[in-house]
Order: sequence, then structure tokens, then C-alpha cells
Amino acid sequence: MTATRRDEVLEILRRHKAEFAERYGITALGVFGSVARDESGKKSDVDIVFKTDAPNLFRTVRMKQELEALLACPVDVVRLRERMNPSLKKRILQEARYV
Repeated sequence: MTATRRDEVLEILRRHKAEFAERYGITALGVFGSVARDESGKKSDVDIVFKTDAPNLFRTVRMKQELEALLACPVDVVRLRERMNPSLKKRILQEARYV
């Protein structure tokens, strides 16, 4: 059986979750969007969702850059929070696969 892009991304996130938790203060890490739905193409970006108790824009940017290097593709990162775009939050809650 061939691993899907979703499987590959989730495995990479799984391997790096502990160090990301320590380095960036995240409490949850996952994927949503086309990769989570297993509908991604070769040029698809990866949509990453994370939770943190200590939001920090600079750490988020560094995490995004590190994820792009690890996944070898463009990455969008979204912090899941109480107050955010309702339709985006609903989509994340429906689709997200956490490691």
C-alpha cells in the first residue's frame, strides 16, 4: 500500500510535535484542507492548524518557515482560537487531523 500525502505530512508532524511544543509553545498540531481530505495535488500547499497558550507572531513565522523546509512545499499556518473567522473555524473543526 502506498502512503498518501496526508500520511506523509502527518508522520512528519508526529515526528516533530514534541520539539515544536518545546520550541514554539504549541499544545496541538494538525493538518486541515485538501491534504487532510486526501485531495491534494502536486502543487498543493499544506494547511497547518495549531493551538498555543502563548501566541507569538515571531515564533509562528519561524514555525511556518521550519514546516516549509520539512515538508518541502508552501505552508499556511492558522492558530485555532476562540475568536476567529466562523467559517474557517467550522472548516478546521470538521476537517482537522491532529497528531
